[in-house]
Amino acid sequence: MNDQRPLVIVVAIALVGMVLLTKLFLIQVADDSFLKRAERNAIQRVVDHPYRGLVYDRTGKIMVYNNPIFDLMIIPREFAIKDTARFCEIFQINKEQLIEGYNSARKYSSVKPSPLIKQISTTDFARIQDYLIDYPGLFVMTRAVRSYPQPVAANALGYIGEISARQLERDTLKYYRQGDFVGLSGIEGFYEPDLRGVKGAKYKMVNVRGVDKGSFKNGEYDTASVAGNNLTSTIDLALQQYGEMLMGGKRGSVVAIEPKTGEILAMISAPSYDPNLLTGAKFGTNYLQLNQDDSKPLFNRPIMAMYPPGSIFKVVQSLIGLQMGVLTPNTTYSCNRSLVACHNHPNPVNLFGAVKYSCNPYYHQAYRAMINREVSRSTFKDTEIGLNIWRESVLKFGLGGQLGVDLYNEKGGSIPTSQYYDRVYGPGRWKYSTIYSLSIGQGEMMVTPLQMANLAAIFANKGYYYTPHLIKAIDGDPNKIPLKYRTKNEVGVDAHHFDLIQDAMAEAIYGTAARAAIRDITIAGKTGTAQNPQGEDHSVFIAFAPKEDPKIAIAVYVENAGWGGRAAASTASLMIEKYLRGEITRPALEEYVLAGNFM
Repeated sequence: MNDQRPLVIVVAIALVGMVLLTKLFLIQVADDSFLKRAERNAIQRVVDHPYRGLVYDRTGKIMVYNNPIFDLMIIPREFAIKDTARFCEIFQINKEQLIEGYNSARKYSSVKPSPLIKQISTTDFARIQDYLIDYPGLFVMTRAVRSYPQPVAANALGYIGEISARQLERDTLKYYRQGDFVGLSGIEGFYEPDLRGVKGAKYKMVNVRGVDKGSFKNGEYDTASVAGNNLTSTIDLALQQYGEMLMGGKRGSVVAIEPKTGEILAMISAPSYDPNLLTGAKFGTNYLQLNQDDSKPLFNRPIMAMYPPGSIFKVVQSLIGLQMGVLTPNTTYSCNRSLVACHNHPNPVNLFGAVKYSCNPYYHQAYRAMINREVSRSTFKDTEIGLNIWRESVLKFGLGGQLGVDLYNEKGGSIPTSQYYDRVYGPGRWKYSTIYSLSIGQGEMMVTPLQMANLAAIFANKGYYYTPHLIKAIDGDPNKIPLKYRTKNEVGVDAHHFDLIQDAMAEAIYGTAARAAIRDITIAGKTGTAQNPQGEDHSVFIAFAPKEDPKIAIAVYVENAGWGGRAAASTASLMIEKYLRGEITRPALEEYVLAGNFM
């Protein structure tokens, strides 16, 4: 038995050796996972961020382009410095910023890159690039921020910024990573999927000190980024610039639309800001200042401000009354000021005169005829039924809900329902005398400036509109814009009813808006003075021109500027002339608007 012990030991050692040799063979020859793991440890994946698509105006002028910036990326496990003070001097940060950036990066990952210093300018990058080789674990990633050659249309164009944690959670496609830029508002936000492009990736070899040793396997696994689609805007840059100049120092909105297409020619929100303020390293500081500004320059008034439409709504009332058969061109009412206040004009008036002179008592009586049609013996029930029928007609004009412009955060205004009055007064406890202010565009009715411009387009088109939009082509193809912007919307009023209305609106220019008249250009327009309990009334005007073949429909709303025939009509007239003629032939009117002394 003792003679066999050495043999057992030898056999045992041989078996162990065979097991170890087999394992070694599997590791080194048969199984390449260890090799791949070693390769990954020496490979650095660098995201190749695509350039965002450019934005042009309708005439081909550049509105938004890209400027390169640089992020200094850090891989904490590979990062090492000997002289902290020298490092901070070179990269122009303090010790606390360095420690905070390093700890934040290490918390994210010790082996994955994350930004240490963001949005380094081209000038600063040129200064520091020769020092990067001295600091293992650092490299530069190129990205781009937006630039604007003309500081206009800020609220329409929008801005980009770093993606938030909430947006990352909602990114089901997992396209974005922490620190990525994303469109946050305006066109930038709405058309983000088109503008952002497709990311690429490059794989490179680095040594233990983080020094770049060239591409991995000669770039076999690299993918090139694909730039985003360029957008052609509907905006006329020259008209937009001129409108913003006219609205300088004022509060309000100007929206101009090409009636036949729904393309927005100008969208002015006043006051505004230079869009270049919300780019680059000072984005956060500038955004905070703009957000705290009492004049609310970040508030996109054309789609977010809601006002009573005032007398411009009388045109809608006229058309609904004609379509119902309640009104005819010969329907005549006296200007009975015991019903509601009015200004001096010929009395009595038919429908043409009511539009031309903007007679308040006429629409008080006409609206009652639309609402109380003796469907019910109860005046309360009769009013409820009439309001519901009337409201359905109003909604077809694009009021009482969002139009669907290609911008986020659009408000829809308000056309009150019978349920609303039930809540306020109680069911069966309200009647026409409760709601008569709706007859002249006051009371609980609210519209946005965009909706008012769309009304002008409807009047110009004799009964239809295309949903207003800011982009006319994506990557040069007009068929790539959403289908709803190429779909005609009918308002349910026969085209022949608009003939009288257009003629009356053209005559109204010489009645309530004489300042708006332009020699050799026939303008059809309607003034409004929207009541404002908090101060001076708001000045309102809508118009289209030329009347015979409309090329532009416009709405102007100037807050606290009084009568619509002054501030709003004058501004609209200058915008129309600028667009149709390319020049201004009435410098005195331009000076009047720029001075802003309307009261």
